[in-house]
Amino acid sequence: MTYMVYIDQYGQVVIMGQGARETILTPALCRAARGLLDWTQTDLAERAAVSRSTIRDYEGRHHGIHRATEAQLRLAFEEGGVRFVEIEGAGTGLCLPTA
Repeated sequence: MTYMVYIDQYGQVVIMGQGARETILTPALCRAARGLLDWTQTDLAERAAVSRSTIRDYEGRHHGIHRATEAQLRLAFEEGGVRFVEIEGAGTGLCLPTA
C-alpha cells in the first residue's frame, strides 16, 4: 500500500510505502562512479563511513544494502563530483560536470 508521494532533493518522485522504492545505486553504478572518480573500494568506504567489505559484497552482488547505506554512498559520490541523472527510457546514468 502506498502512503505518500513526494519529490526528493534530487527532483525525483519518490513513492513511500513498504517495498515501494527501487534502489537507485545499483552495484554496476557503484563501480562506475568509483571509476569516474578513480577511487578504490577503500577510498569510497572512508568517504562514506562504511566498511570496505560492505562495498565489496554489494558490488559483487553478494547482498543488497540498506537505504541509509545507499544514501551514504551516493552522498560521497556527489561530494566527489559525480552527478546521477535520469535518462528517459534507460534509467539512471552518471556524469562528471565540466568545469
